[in-house]
Amino acid sequence: QVQLVESGGGLVQAGDSLRLSCAASGRTFSSYAMGWFRQAPGKEREFVAAITWNGGVTYYPDSVKGRFTISRDNAKNTVYLQMNSLKPDDTALYYCAATPTLRSGAYNSMGRNYNYWGQGTQVTVSS
Repeated sequence: QVQLVESGGGLVQAGDSLRLSCAASGRTFSSYAMGWFRQAPGKEREFVAAITWNGGVTYYPDSVKGRFTISRDNAKNTVYLQMNSLKPDDTALYYCAATPTLRSGAYNSMGRNYNYWGQGTQVTVSS
C-alpha cells in the first residue's frame, strides 16, 4: 500500500516556475515507478511525466517536454515535478500516481495502469 500526498501548487504568472512534490508513505516506495498527471476543468486527465523506480528513465509527452522535469529521491520517499516556462494551458489539478512498472509506448500515459493516486495540488497560471 502506498499513500501519496502532493504539495507545491499555487498561482503563478506565465513564464514562472513551480516545483511540485509528492510524498509517499510506505517502505515500498522505491519499488514503484511514479507518474504525474493533470486534469483541467472540462478536460480529460492528461499524462505529464513518469520515472522508473531508480530514476534512470523518464517519459514526457510533447506538450511538456523540455519544460518539465520529473525526479525522485527514494531516501526521502518523494517524487518531484519541476515545471519551467509555465503557460496558462498548464493550469490544472496535478496528481502523482504509483505503478509497479513502466513500459514503452502509450502504456505509461494510461491512468488505469497506475495503482495509487494522490488527492492533487492545484496549479494556476495567469497570462
